[in-house]
Amino acid sequence: MLKLVLLDCESIGLDISMDAFRAYGELVIYPSTAPDEIAGRVRDADVVLTNKCRLNASNLAEAEKLKLICIAATGFDNIDVAWCREKGVAVCNVKGYSTDCVAQLTVAMALSLAMHLPEYGRYVSDGSYTASGRFNQLSPAFHELRGKTWGIVGAGNIGMQVARVAEALGCRVIVYQRHPNSFYPTVSLEELCLSADIISLHVPLNDSTRGLIGARQIELMKDGVMLINVARGAVTDEKAVAMAVESGRIGAFACDVYSTEPFPETHPFYAIKDKPGVLLTPHMAWGGVETRIRLIREMADNIKAFLEGERRNRVD
Repeated sequence: MLKLVLLDCESIGLDISMDAFRAYGELVIYPSTAPDEIAGRVRDADVVLTNKCRLNASNLAEAEKLKLICIAATGFDNIDVAWCREKGVAVCNVKGYSTDCVAQLTVAMALSLAMHLPEYGRYVSDGSYTASGRFNQLSPAFHELRGKTWGIVGAGNIGMQVARVAEALGCRVIVYQRHPNSFYPTVSLEELCLSADIISLHVPLNDSTRGLIGARQIELMKDGVMLINVARGAVTDEKAVAMAVESGRIGAFACDVYSTEPFPETHPFYAIKDKPGVLLTPHMAWGGVETRIRLIREMADNIKAFLEGERRNRVD
């Protein structure tokens, strides 16, 4: 019987059933695993399941039975894939499972920032509305999205889903990506920064995208631009973004991802987290209930395919 070890169940959610994995052997679940605990916990595992634990030669060397690593994510930069390939350990990720949920948060962030929903909600909840004696409140000023230009940086599955919703809301959509887009005008990053009222980021983190949005790109942006990052924290220069928020160059900013997670008090965003027009969320875009159920099902299907000799979602 195979032994399957799930190292960080809490990061996927304790409210989601893991029974789909039990069809393939004994399942051992750990809510979380510290770096110095990994080696001991995977030593006799045939299959390791993880979301964010870093797996490499230093903690896998003694896992002599290890055959397969299943990542509960699309990104796999936390796995030393080259070492796994050399040792004959298969590595699978899950693609496309969170497209709808991440796109949904992106649009929700844009709508919340445009409408100042947190401020208006507080105006009612703190009793100000009742005390005002007025039937309405129209400050701070809010705006329609119709007629605005929405720049999509990275037109993969998520970016394209956001583009479709943005278009349905009446926005003009432009796209920055390596290859021309057959649905929306493809422009340079510089032109996108110059033209867009709203910019949302949907690129993977790699050598070509690290620091993609920095001081130079921000300087090109319209005064008061709305910037949304649901990609990876390090695709922006976070210090430059925070400075632009403080100065008002960026008029509205939403972010769900950070170069350090959770970000510490020394992080540039800690100083702006309570500012009006700033909406920071705790890397939750991917995690709707339906999304996570889909994720577990896809991971189980990866295991099944591997055991049947098929290559499915392999990244090794």
